[in-house]
Amino acid sequence: MSMMPKRNRRPAEDGEFSDPLKHYGNAATLDDLERRLLQSTVADMPITPIDTVSPIATIEHAVQRMAEANVGCLLVVEHGRLVGIFTQTDLLLRVVDRYEQIKGTLLRDVMTPDPIVVRDNDSPAKAINLMSMGGFRHIPVLDVDDHIVGLVGPRRTTAYLRQHFTRPT
Repeated sequence: MSMMPKRNRRPAEDGEFSDPLKHYGNAATLDDLERRLLQSTVADMPITPIDTVSPIATIEHAVQRMAEANVGCLLVVEHGRLVGIFTQTDLLLRVVDRYEQIKGTLLRDVMTPDPIVVRDNDSPAKAINLMSMGGFRHIPVLDVDDHIVGLVGPRRTTAYLRQHFTRPT
């Protein structure tokens, strides 16, 4: 078994790195929303049911499925495992300008392969952070055995936040 050599990292100089969580309160000082975001799980959020498609489906088939189901993305599944995601962004950036020429192309050629995922036992804060930092609207949710549970998307995330958000009085 080959081991990767360790990278020599220089220590951070004073003031160079600021831990964004160092002033974050402990669980006793968190409000209800903060507590739920950190201590509950993605499984507690309203998870969107999934629409799946094979990587050997055509672009045309995938676009029709998205339109019929009125969804913003399809999970691409092969042999029961997540291998990619095809989103409205993929459609706009890789397909739209030449749709008529490539509509028969296999989805695996234009999908986003190996998407970033969250586990159903991860915190909602992690899911929201990954979506925000990655710039995506949907993130697949898998269980510990890599089985697809669903999607976390903007509408249901907003509903979750509203459910636990308390307005200051």
